Amino acid sequence: MTAPHIVDPAGLLGQALADASPDLMRELLQTMINALLSADADAVCGAEWNARSAERTNRRNGYRHRPLDTRVGTVDVAIPKLRSGSYFPEWLLERRKRAESALITVVADCYLAGVSTRRMDKLVKTLGIASLSKSQVSRMAEDLDEQVAAFRHRRLDEAGPFTFVTADALTIKVRENKQVVKAVVLLATGVNGDGHREVLGMQVATSETKASWNTFFADLVARGLGGVRLVTSDAHAGLIEAIAANLPGAVWQRCRTHYAANLMAVCPKSMWPAVKAMLHSVYDQPTATAVHEQFTGSSNTPTAGCPRSPTTSATPARTCSPSPGSPTTCGARSGLTTPPNGSTARSAAAPTLWASSPTATPSSASSAPSWPNRPTNGPKAAATSDAKSSAAADLP
Repeated sequence: MTAPHIVDPAGLLGQALADASPDLMRELLQTMINALLSADADAVCGAEWNARSAERTNRRNGYRHRPLDTRVGTVDVAIPKLRSGSYFPEWLLERRKRAESALITVVADCYLAGVSTRRMDKLVKTLGIASLSKSQVSRMAEDLDEQVAAFRHRRLDEAGPFTFVTADALTIKVRENKQVVKAVVLLATGVNGDGHREVLGMQVATSETKASWNTFFADLVARGLGGVRLVTSDAHAGLIEAIAANLPGAVWQRCRTHYAANLMAVCPKSMWPAVKAMLHSVYDQPTATAVHEQFTGSSNTPTAGCPRSPTTSATPARTCSPSPGSPTTCGARSGLTTPPNGSTARSAAAPTLWASSPTATPSSASSAPSWPNRPTNGPKAAATSDAKSSAAADLP
C-alpha cells in the first residue's frame, strides 16, 4: 500500500468513473439533472407534479429538450414548461461549470455512499435550488440505485475480452451502528483489445484480505471477465493470491507507482531525486536482462541515509520489466501503474454511511485491516505523505 495521505473519496471516484466509464457517469448525471429540474419546477409551481394542493400557483406543461455539453459527453436535459410564465434553470445553464462539477461530485458520492436527504439538501443549497422533499429524494434514490445496480451487475464479456486489468483498494471511513470504522473499496479497471478502458467492478469490504479480494475477483469472473493476460497491482499478498486463483492464465506485475512510494517511504526527502533517477535508469532499459543488471548495480551502490530493507532489495523482475509471456501492446499504452494514482490512500474525509451504500457488501473476513496503521502527526505529516505520493506518481 502507498503511504497514507488525505484524499477526497467522492472526487477520486468521480474522476475514475468519468475516465473509465463515461457512459455510466453520463447516464447518472442526466438522471440527477432532470430530477433536480423537476424538483425545482415543482417548487416554482408551489406543489409537486400531479398533486393537489391549496398552495399551488402554477402547473406543468410538458418539457423542452436541450443538449448540455459536459466533461463526460452531451446530456439530454428535459427542461419543464409551465402553463403560465416560463421556467429557466439559471443555476444550471448560466453557472454551467460550477453546477457540473458539483453534480458530478454528488453523483460519485451517491454511488459510493448512497443517496440521503441531508446529502441532497446540501447539494441543492450549493446550486441555489429550494430544498427537496423526502418523496423527491426517494424517487431520485430509486432511479440512481437502479442504474448503479445495472452497472455493477452487467455482463463483462460483451465489452471484453479485457487484456489488461489493474486492481487497487481505497481505504475510507464509514459510519456503522453509530460508530466510525474503516472500510475499503475494492476497484478493478480493465483495458480491452481496442484500448477502451472502463471500471469492471467496485465493492466495499471490511478490510483488504485474501478473502475479500477472492470474493471480488470471483464476481468479476462470474460476470464474464476473461482473456486477461496481465494484471497490475501493489504487492498485497492476499491480492496476488486471489489473482492467481481466479485468473490462472494471467501474469501479475507490480505497480511502479506503489513500488516507488515504498522506496521513498524508507528514504529521507533529500534522497527522493536520487531514488527517482535510479528507478528511471532501471525502467528505461530495453531488455529484461539489462533491467536486472541495472537494478543489481543500482541496489548495490551505497546510499547514505537510505537504509536497505526488504522493499528496496526486492527482485525487480515483476516491477521494472514485463514478465515472461506478458503482452506488450493492447491498442493503447496501458502502463504499469494502477489508475487513478493514489487510489490506495487512506482518507481523512468525513465518514460515509455504510448502510446506505449501494456498493456495500461487507466481507466476512476480519474487520481489522491487514496492513499496519501508520500514525500521522497532523497537517505536516499529511503534507509529507502527499508529496511522497505525488513524487511517486510522476515516475512512470
